[in-house]
Amino acid sequence: MLQSRWLKILRSLGLEFWLPLPLLGLAFWVGGGFLMDRILSRSHQPTNPLKVETLSAKQSRTIVLSITAQIKKHQGVSRVRVKTASKALKELEFEFPVTELNQVEAAVSQELRLPIDDVRKLMRFETENGDGMRE
Repeated sequence: MLQSRWLKILRSLGLEFWLPLPLLGLAFWVGGGFLMDRILSRSHQPTNPLKVETLSAKQSRTIVLSITAQIKKHQGVSRVRVKTASKALKELEFEFPVTELNQVEAAVSQELRLPIDDVRKLMRFETENGDGMRE
C-alpha cells in the first residue's frame, strides 16, 4: 500500500518521466565523450590528395606590358620581371638557371605561354658581370 501511494504521488507530479532523464543524459555524455575521443585520436591521412590545376582552359590571357631580364652570369641565373595590365596580377617574377639570351627568351616564352617573337619584342636585358657592374 505504501508503495502504491508513492507511485500515485510520482505519477501525479510526472516524476516517473523526469527521474530517468539524468541517467539518460549521463549515458549520452559518456558515450559522446568516448566517440569524440576515438575520432580525434585517430590520425588523418587522406588517401586521395587533391590535385589543383593552376591554369584553366577558359582562363583569359593576361596582357604583358614589359619584360625585364637581369642576367647574373657570375651566379648562373637570370631574374625576369614581367609587368602586366591585369588588376589582380600586376607583376610576375621568375628566376631561371640560364644566362644565354636565347635560352632566357625561350624559358620566358614557355612560362608565359606566349610566342617567342612576342617575347623578343617586349624583352629588355640587363647583364651583370662577375664584379657586380652592369654592362
